[in-house]
Amino acid sequence: MTTTTKNRWLIAVSAMLIHLSIGSVYAYSVYQRPLQATQGWSIGDVTLGFTVAIFTLGASTALLGRYVERYGPRVSGTAAAVAFAGGTVLAGVAVQYGSHVGFVLTYGLVAGVGLGLGYISPISTLVKWFPDRRGLATGLAVMGFGAGALVTGPVANWLIETTSIPTTLYVLGAGYFVAMAAGASYLETPPAGWVPEGIDPDAVVETEGHGVIVASDLEQRTASEALRTPQFYLVWMVVFVNVSAGIMLLSVASNMTQAVTGASAAVAAGVVGLIGVFNGAGRIIWSSLSDYLGRTTTYGVFFVLQIGAFLALPRLTTVPLFAGAIFLIITCYGGGFACLPAYLADLFGTEELGAIHGYALTAWSMAGVAGPTLVARIVERTGGYELAFYVVAGALTVGLACVGLLRWRVSVVREARLHGTPHGLRR
Repeated sequence: MTTTTKNRWLIAVSAMLIHLSIGSVYAYSVYQRPLQATQGWSIGDVTLGFTVAIFTLGASTALLGRYVERYGPRVSGTAAAVAFAGGTVLAGVAVQYGSHVGFVLTYGLVAGVGLGLGYISPISTLVKWFPDRRGLATGLAVMGFGAGALVTGPVANWLIETTSIPTTLYVLGAGYFVAMAAGASYLETPPAGWVPEGIDPDAVVETEGHGVIVASDLEQRTASEALRTPQFYLVWMVVFVNVSAGIMLLSVASNMTQAVTGASAAVAAGVVGLIGVFNGAGRIIWSSLSDYLGRTTTYGVFFVLQIGAFLALPRLTTVPLFAGAIFLIITCYGGGFACLPAYLADLFGTEELGAIHGYALTAWSMAGVAGPTLVARIVERTGGYELAFYVVAGALTVGLACVGLLRWRVSVVREARLHGTPHGLRR
């Protein structure tokens, strides 16, 4: 058996360093009022930087997935550090000179590319190092992304109050580069023939490539081949619906809590603060459970729980019950992100997982527009949130149907593999 000097748990820590840094994008709201006050920009002007960054994240994952596979996690992770940290520092320059266009181009586009590249660079590597615990491994990294705001938020707020916005962006950019470059420097795909200590030999199909292909994988497909399968588009729909539901709540959580329960702004702010905790917790808890429940079953549970929660939300007029339903939904939102890379590996193998993951994350970009737009339009026309809850429950039902179709499709492909038809495992 091939050995390596790398510790796979340190690989996971390295991935977390990268994701904690890029996850700081979720703390973007700390810049909103200071930028309005010092630059005279409108709320729409300020929000545009975040919107462009998130859209660029999704687009760049699709465009750069093959780059990650070609050059490996160390090079792509370092490139992500340069882009994200550099974009943050240049955004500080733009603010210093009062350029809104410069701010959108640097934070939105340059740092946005770093976001996308940094998101996918460590994930496919982690899956290859943890064929026996795919869900746990990817959950650890993606939990870092969800928790990034918890670290950056207080630090950025303190820096803004004690220095200035440009200085804050300079300091944070330097910190991001150090953390991300350090994480990228340890990343490496496992050597040919390597098998994790203690893994069941019967679970190994082959170890000739990088890492281990396990017997439970449905197929081994390249990114181009994956895009020609029904499974990929069913997964895309599942991710789109799940993210749309969660991001809809994230976009209006404070106002919605106040409107439905009559809570004060301070209480609603407390609920919003706890959302970050449940977002991060859902990523590690659900992804770890998926190693035992199976990924298809786990996504089915997400949709069943969320359908019930959304249908109940209009009637939950006390803060504890209403907040509890929101927290449950948000754990499914975070868990969906964490389970996705492992699920794609289960379905298509690890040969070009980075590229396949990048294509799948375009669903995030689309959902980032669809969810907030849907709730905004409904509230504008009806003056309340109740219809939005029911519409999202209907969409989640479609998502649950997609999970059912996925389960059926997996059984068809697995049966074909057993009989040696072209659907079988490609060696």
